[in-house]
Amino acid sequence: MARVLLFGRLADQAGWRDRVVEAGDLSALREILSAELGDALTAPGVQVAVDKAIVRGEAVLTAATEVAFLPPMSGG
Repeated sequence: MARVLLFGRLADQAGWRDRVVEAGDLSALREILSAELGDALTAPGVQVAVDKAIVRGEAVLTAATEVAFLPPMSGG
């Protein structure tokens, strides 16, 4: 289980910004969220932060884990 945060266009697409999701690791979480977000979480530039640290691989999730999906930044 983890608290999941979506930002920017990801939150717009899903229709929510903050939700608790039951998943044991990042792979399982992505699979669950793909029902709402399709391939948006694997799009170029999308980053994942687990407990406020960018993660590029796999991570185990607990009830206290916070996972944020961050769309590519733009602007100047």
